Amino acid sequence: MAKATKKQALGRGLSALLKDPDNDINSAQDKNADKVVGNIVELDIEDIEMNPFQPRTNFNEETLRELASSIRELGVIQPITVRKLAFNKYQLVSGERRFRASKLIGNATIPAYIRIANDQESLEMALVENIQRQDLDPIEIALSYQRLIDEIKLTQEQMSERVGKKRSTIANYLRLLKLDPIIQTGMRDGFISMGHGRAMINIESQVDQLEVYEKIISNKLSVRATEALVKNLNNPTEVKHTSEVNELPKPIKKGIKEFSEYFGHKIDVKLAKNGSGKISIPFHSEEDFNRIIKLVKSAK
Repeated sequence: MAKATKKQALGRGLSALLKDPDNDINSAQDKNADKVVGNIVELDIEDIEMNPFQPRTNFNEETLRELASSIRELGVIQPITVRKLAFNKYQLVSGERRFRASKLIGNATIPAYIRIANDQESLEMALVENIQRQDLDPIEIALSYQRLIDEIKLTQEQMSERVGKKRSTIANYLRLLKLDPIIQTGMRDGFISMGHGRAMINIESQVDQLEVYEKIISNKLSVRATEALVKNLNNPTEVKHTSEVNELPKPIKKGIKEFSEYFGHKIDVKLAKNGSGKISIPFHSEEDFNRIIKLVKSAK
């Protein structure tokens, strides 16, 4: 009776084979594994869980709806990739946008490649596949590279082989993570490009980084103009003229440094001859302004 059931399951195709407990496949060595692993199988969406190792965190709702509309008309052209966890249970490895879009339009099934992988292999597959995407921001790519180093213990040379990128390219992305978090957020949100970020990497002080960042935003500086600004900051061609800041008493200079570090911006202080003065705290967005207000309130 069991043999007849197996025959019937094989006759119904790969999807039916996977739903037969007598043919449960948990490793590449199991019977019929070659019929499933590496092949496209139509899986029930409800049998697939999200990947906790997914390196991508930002999903544009508008483009997701556009993809859903395309899937409604043409179907899923490129199958997702999943790994088998247990009988009738799978975990997404790559293709989360296609998966989300398919659920959005109420599809019950989705074409998938089935892999058998452990947690580390699943994470590596998800990270490498994510890096290959064309619509990621530079910080997202840099964070994926960093996770390959921290969690998979890959060297930059090994990563170069895995993702097909030059070692110098990988190093350039990783260096972006040295920038102030505010600048990283600006890059992720599209206020500045990777070229702007690479120019600012050469500024050691994060306070100076933020000052240059604010000038880029307010003056809409190009990458070339930013590079020139950074070059002049790091290698001034002439002795700085005596400014109001240079004439400030030492206690006030020390206070400026402490203020700047606290607010995350280079604070400007102007001192009049009679001893009175003015403190200016710059901000680059409404969100940044609200952040500064919270800092002021918490200092009370």
